[in-house]
Amino acid sequence: MDLKLTQSTVNKTKQHIQTAQQWDVIVIGAGVVGCAIVRQLTLNGLKVLLLERGADILSGASKANSAILHTGFDAVANSLELECMRAGYKEYIEIRHKLNLPLLKTGALLVAWNEQQLSQLPSIVSKAHENGSDDVKQIDLPDLIKREPNLSNNALGAVEISQEYVIDPWSAPLAYVTQAAKAGAQYQFNCEVTDGEFDGKLWCLETTIDKYKAKLVINCSGNNGDIVQSICETPKFAIKPRKGQFIVFDKSAYGLVNSIILPVPTATTKGVVITKTIFGNLLLGPTAEEQQDRYDTSVDANILQNLFACGVKMLPDLEHHGITATYAGLRPATQFKDYQIEANPSKNWVGVNGIRSTGLTSALGIAKYVEKLCLENFADIVPFNNLKDIYWPQMPNLAAHKPRAFEIGDGTEIICHCEHVTRGQLESALKSEIAAKSVGGIRRRTRVMMGRCNGFYCSAKVSELTKGAISPPQDSDGGKND
Repeated sequence: MDLKLTQSTVNKTKQHIQTAQQWDVIVIGAGVVGCAIVRQLTLNGLKVLLLERGADILSGASKANSAILHTGFDAVANSLELECMRAGYKEYIEIRHKLNLPLLKTGALLVAWNEQQLSQLPSIVSKAHENGSDDVKQIDLPDLIKREPNLSNNALGAVEISQEYVIDPWSAPLAYVTQAAKAGAQYQFNCEVTDGEFDGKLWCLETTIDKYKAKLVINCSGNNGDIVQSICETPKFAIKPRKGQFIVFDKSAYGLVNSIILPVPTATTKGVVITKTIFGNLLLGPTAEEQQDRYDTSVDANILQNLFACGVKMLPDLEHHGITATYAGLRPATQFKDYQIEANPSKNWVGVNGIRSTGLTSALGIAKYVEKLCLENFADIVPFNNLKDIYWPQMPNLAAHKPRAFEIGDGTEIICHCEHVTRGQLESALKSEIAAKSVGGIRRRTRVMMGRCNGFYCSAKVSELTKGAISPPQDSDGGKND
């Protein structure tokens, strides 16, 4: 809806503002992008509030992705997406050690499986060089076989992207928002923004919990981006959720590939990827299915069977390894290929929308871009004052290739034997700066109940240890299990 500022509306808003709490900035949506923006603005000395409709950060689109740190080698040239990806990649590399964020240096191989795809490889290399990825090069079939001996005989050649890596998709945003909270940012979960009014100076947002007012609002609400944007203005875009289904193979499959195996992309999708995960599994996916439902993350047996067959066709040995889990994520795609990030100076609003599968990589870059928009459009109402003393939280390591708590020894017993999660890790997650308050939150922070038995052996003990501390096993997305 486009809000009309009639005198009665202004009077009503002023009445709300008398009782509402006030902030410099309210960020709507605690996905990876929202978490990064809260961090960036808080470290600039602003009073920031993060509102999230779910029970935890990453309750929406950000909780399900392929966890690849992209270089942007195949992004649209001169696009905002490419700019943010390159900036986000650079900053992640720069700060990851300070936050104890893991990086698995796999590199990637974009593989051609037929003559038509093979003929496209030179243009892919050329485009990568135009995008600043000078390390990208084409390799021949003998070199490909030497690097990836388990690939199908149908492979004909590949493009090497040496600086594409695998990262932890959940610890990074948790680090961003933890650092922000330590610097003074506040947050409210289970708090859906339902409406808002602007009196020319301040926003008053209506939520399912309370009313909150701020000088500036930043919309990072993912699959609800156009709905939330309508509080400020008629959206120039429409969110068209794109479902991606994944298969997680047992840890025995981890060594089948050495690199991230990428397909030759099409006009609509980057295609199905085979990659190690930071947690020691092998991941296959995603699919790409348009749908209207913004919350349906159910998986389809037939689609998963086809996905499995696609994986076996590329990597035949997959057929001999079990499946740990399947899941689906929704990407907040729009009718446009590029990100939809724009400031509305007359309404003290910034929309950060259409952030698709590259959001994990570009989040820090998007935060820098939003900072730039704030300086250009709102410097008089949200003056920046860089913090001198910055706290750098150390994230607990969940990466399989680095020492884990059970190996180092934290003095507590192992609760989840599939993923080697200790009682000490659970306890830490429940009392951390951004404490887990849901089943999904405790799983993402520790890996508990995410192994081969899917919690069959440890869920009772987990329930006992977390009793009263977390909500029932339902996520925000339409009440579906997380």
